Amino acid sequence: MAEQIIPIRSTTQEFIEIEDINHDIVMYRDGACSVVINVAAVNFGLLSEKEQESIIYSYAGLLNSLSFPIQLIVKSIYKDITSYLSLLEEQEKQQKNPKLAASIHSYRKFVESTVKEKDVLDKKFYLVIPFSALELGISTSLLLNNSKKKGLPYEKAYIFERALLALTPKRDHMIRLLTKIGLKSKQLTNEQLAALYFSNYNAGVPVPQSFGLEQKEHMK
Repeated sequence: MAEQIIPIRSTTQEFIEIEDINHDIVMYRDGACSVVINVAAVNFGLLSEKEQESIIYSYAGLLNSLSFPIQLIVKSIYKDITSYLSLLEEQEKQQKNPKLAASIHSYRKFVESTVKEKDVLDKKFYLVIPFSALELGISTSLLLNNSKKKGLPYEKAYIFERALLALTPKRDHMIRLLTKIGLKSKQLTNEQLAALYFSNYNAGVPVPQSFGLEQKEHMK
Protein backbone atom coordinates (compact mmCIF):
# COMPACT_ATOMS: atom_id res chain seq x y z
CA MET A 1 0.00 0.00 0.00
CA ALA A 2 1.44 3.32 -1.04
CA GLU A 3 2.29 5.70 1.78
CA GLN A 4 -0.06 8.64 1.95
CA ILE A 5 1.60 11.91 0.98
CA ILE A 6 0.77 14.76 3.32
CA PRO A 7 0.82 18.12 1.52
CA ILE A 8 2.93 20.92 2.97
CA ARG A 9 0.64 23.58 4.34
CA SER A 10 3.19 25.77 6.12
CA THR A 11 3.64 29.36 5.01
CA THR A 12 6.76 31.49 4.95
CA GLN A 13 5.41 33.56 7.83
CA GLU A 14 5.69 30.55 10.15
CA PHE A 15 9.47 30.63 9.75
CA ILE A 16 9.79 34.37 10.40
CA GLU A 17 10.26 35.27 14.05
CA ILE A 18 8.76 38.76 13.69
CA GLU A 19 5.38 39.17 15.37
CA ASP A 20 4.77 42.86 14.70
CA ILE A 21 6.41 46.18 13.81
CA ASN A 22 5.04 49.26 15.54
CA HIS A 23 6.26 52.37 17.35
CA ASP A 24 9.48 52.01 15.28
CA ILE A 25 10.17 48.80 17.20
CA VAL A 26 10.37 45.19 16.03
CA MET A 27 8.49 42.68 18.21
CA TYR A 28 9.38 39.00 18.03
CA ARG A 29 7.16 36.01 18.71
CA ASP A 30 8.50 35.39 22.22
CA GLY A 31 7.86 38.98 23.32
CA ALA A 32 11.40 40.23 22.79
CA CYS A 33 11.81 43.53 20.94
CA SER A 34 14.53 45.65 19.37
CA VAL A 35 15.23 49.02 17.80
CA VAL A 36 17.45 49.29 14.73
CA ILE A 37 19.71 52.28 14.12
CA ASN A 38 21.18 53.02 10.71
CA VAL A 39 24.76 54.31 11.00
CA ALA A 40 26.42 56.26 8.20
CA ALA A 41 29.79 55.00 6.99
CA VAL A 42 33.09 56.90 7.12
CA ASN A 43 35.70 56.63 4.36
CA PHE A 44 38.37 55.41 6.75
CA GLY A 45 41.03 55.07 4.05
CA LEU A 46 40.94 58.78 3.22
CA LEU A 47 41.64 59.87 6.80
CA SER A 48 45.08 60.72 8.12
CA GLU A 49 46.85 58.31 10.46
CA LYS A 50 46.05 60.47 13.50
CA GLU A 51 42.38 60.71 12.51
CA GLN A 52 42.20 56.94 12.05
CA GLU A 53 43.75 56.34 15.45
CA SER A 54 41.36 58.84 17.02
CA ILE A 55 38.32 57.05 15.57
CA ILE A 56 39.63 53.63 16.66
CA TYR A 57 40.23 54.75 20.25
CA SER A 58 36.90 56.59 20.37
CA TYR A 59 35.08 53.52 19.06
CA ALA A 60 36.83 51.28 21.60
CA GLY A 61 35.84 53.70 24.35
CA LEU A 62 32.25 53.65 23.13
CA LEU A 63 32.08 49.85 23.33
CA ASN A 64 33.73 49.74 26.75
CA SER A 65 31.30 52.31 28.14
CA LEU A 66 28.16 50.35 27.27
CA SER A 67 26.17 48.78 30.07
CA PHE A 68 23.77 46.92 27.74
CA PRO A 69 24.25 44.52 24.80
CA ILE A 70 24.15 45.62 21.16
CA GLN A 71 24.37 43.83 17.84
CA LEU A 72 26.28 45.16 14.83
CA ILE A 73 25.11 44.19 11.34
CA VAL A 74 26.83 44.93 8.02
CA LYS A 75 24.68 44.35 4.94
CA SER A 76 26.43 44.14 1.56
CA ILE A 77 24.47 44.55 -1.67
CA TYR A 78 25.82 44.33 -5.20
CA LYS A 79 25.55 47.78 -6.73
CA ASP A 80 24.03 48.14 -10.20
CA ILE A 81 25.61 51.22 -11.81
CA THR A 82 24.14 50.71 -15.29
CA SER A 83 21.96 53.82 -14.97
CA TYR A 84 24.97 55.83 -13.78
CA LEU A 85 27.03 54.80 -16.79
CA SER A 86 24.12 55.65 -19.10
CA LEU A 87 23.92 59.09 -17.50
CA LEU A 88 27.63 59.67 -18.08
CA GLU A 89 27.29 58.61 -21.71
CA GLU A 90 24.38 60.99 -22.19
CA GLN A 91 26.31 63.84 -20.57
CA GLU A 92 29.27 63.09 -22.84
CA LYS A 93 27.10 63.35 -25.96
CA GLN A 94 25.52 66.62 -24.82
CA GLN A 95 28.81 68.24 -23.84
CA LYS A 96 29.85 70.92 -26.35
CA ASN A 97 33.27 71.49 -24.85
CA PRO A 98 35.63 68.90 -26.44
CA LYS A 99 37.95 68.82 -23.40
CA LEU A 100 35.11 68.23 -20.96
CA ALA A 101 33.63 65.58 -23.25
CA ALA A 102 36.99 63.81 -23.37
CA SER A 103 37.25 63.96 -19.57
CA ILE A 104 33.78 62.46 -19.14
CA HIS A 105 34.62 59.75 -21.69
CA SER A 106 37.86 58.90 -19.86
CA TYR A 107 36.08 58.78 -16.51
CA ARG A 108 33.27 56.58 -17.90
CA LYS A 109 35.79 54.10 -19.30
CA PHE A 110 37.61 54.06 -15.97
CA VAL A 111 34.39 53.24 -14.10
CA GLU A 112 33.52 50.50 -16.61
CA SER A 113 36.94 48.86 -16.27
CA THR A 114 36.80 49.09 -12.48
CA VAL A 115 33.40 47.39 -12.37
CA LYS A 116 34.66 44.56 -14.60
CA GLU A 117 37.66 43.90 -12.35
CA LYS A 118 35.93 44.28 -8.98
CA ASP A 119 32.43 43.84 -7.63
CA VAL A 120 30.93 47.13 -6.52
CA LEU A 121 29.22 46.69 -3.16
CA ASP A 122 26.88 49.04 -1.36
CA LYS A 123 27.34 48.52 2.38
CA LYS A 124 24.78 49.41 5.03
CA PHE A 125 25.64 49.48 8.74
CA TYR A 126 23.05 48.80 11.41
CA LEU A 127 23.17 48.80 15.19
CA VAL A 128 20.51 46.76 17.01
CA ILE A 129 19.56 47.34 20.65
CA PRO A 130 17.62 44.37 22.05
CA PHE A 131 14.91 44.14 24.69
CA SER A 132 14.73 40.64 26.15
CA ALA A 133 11.43 38.94 26.90
CA LEU A 134 12.89 38.19 30.35
CA GLU A 135 12.65 41.91 31.13
CA LEU A 136 8.86 41.56 31.00
CA GLY A 137 8.84 39.18 33.94
CA ILE A 138 7.02 35.87 34.20
CA SER A 139 3.50 35.88 32.83
CA THR A 140 0.82 34.20 34.97
CA SER A 141 -0.95 32.99 31.84
CA LEU A 142 2.16 31.09 30.76
CA LEU A 143 2.59 29.49 34.19
CA LEU A 144 -1.01 28.26 34.16
CA ASN A 145 -0.76 27.05 30.57
CA ASN A 146 0.55 23.48 30.56
CA SER A 147 0.60 23.21 26.77
CA LYS A 148 3.77 23.60 24.74
CA LYS A 149 2.19 26.18 22.45
CA LYS A 150 4.33 29.27 22.12
CA GLY A 151 2.98 32.79 22.12
CA LEU A 152 3.35 36.28 23.47
CA PRO A 153 3.59 36.38 27.28
CA TYR A 154 1.52 39.59 27.46
CA GLU A 155 -0.69 41.77 25.30
CA LYS A 156 1.11 43.60 22.49
CA ALA A 157 0.23 47.04 23.83
CA TYR A 158 1.83 46.24 27.20
CA ILE A 159 4.96 44.75 25.58
CA PHE A 160 5.43 47.79 23.34
CA GLU A 161 4.96 50.08 26.34
CA ARG A 162 7.61 48.26 28.38
CA ALA A 163 9.97 48.03 25.40
CA LEU A 164 9.67 51.76 24.68
CA LEU A 165 10.38 52.57 28.31
CA ALA A 166 13.55 50.45 28.29
CA LEU A 167 14.83 51.08 24.76
CA THR A 168 14.28 54.83 24.35
CA PRO A 169 17.03 55.96 26.79
CA LYS A 170 19.41 53.33 25.39
CA ARG A 171 18.72 54.52 21.85
CA ASP A 172 19.29 58.18 22.78
CA HIS A 173 22.50 57.30 24.63
CA MET A 174 23.76 55.29 21.67
CA ILE A 175 23.06 58.08 19.18
CA ARG A 176 24.87 60.60 21.41
CA LEU A 177 27.93 58.35 21.62
CA LEU A 178 27.98 57.85 17.86
CA THR A 179 27.69 61.60 17.29
CA LYS A 180 30.71 62.20 19.54
CA ILE A 181 32.91 60.10 17.27
CA GLY A 182 31.56 61.77 14.13
CA LEU A 183 29.08 59.14 12.96
CA LYS A 184 25.59 60.13 11.82
CA SER A 185 22.88 57.76 12.95
CA LYS A 186 19.10 57.51 12.88
CA GLN A 187 16.55 55.04 14.19
CA LEU A 188 14.63 53.21 11.46
CA THR A 189 10.92 53.92 11.22
CA ASN A 190 8.16 51.31 10.84
CA GLU A 191 8.27 51.58 7.04
CA GLN A 192 12.06 51.38 6.92
CA LEU A 193 12.10 48.36 9.22
CA ALA A 194 9.53 46.61 7.04
CA ALA A 195 11.61 47.39 3.93
CA LEU A 196 14.80 46.14 5.61
CA TYR A 197 13.35 42.82 6.69
CA PHE A 198 11.53 42.36 3.38
CA SER A 199 14.82 42.74 1.49
CA ASN A 200 16.52 40.30 3.88
CA TYR A 201 13.91 37.58 3.35
CA ASN A 202 13.41 38.31 -0.36
CA ALA A 203 16.86 38.75 -1.85
CA GLY A 204 16.81 40.32 -5.29
CA VAL A 205 13.14 41.31 -5.10
CA PRO A 206 12.41 45.07 -5.30
CA VAL A 207 11.00 46.57 -2.12
CA PRO A 208 7.28 47.38 -2.59
CA GLN A 209 6.53 51.10 -2.78
CA SER A 210 3.91 50.64 -0.07
CA PHE A 211 6.76 50.40 2.43
CA GLY A 212 7.51 54.07 1.81
CA LEU A 213 11.20 54.88 1.95
CA GLU A 214 13.89 52.75 0.40
CA GLN A 215 17.14 51.85 2.12
CA LYS A 216 19.14 54.56 0.38
CA GLU A 217 16.93 57.22 2.01
CA HIS A 218 17.53 56.13 5.59
CA MET A 219 20.04 58.80 6.40
CA LYS A 220 18.25 61.69 4.71
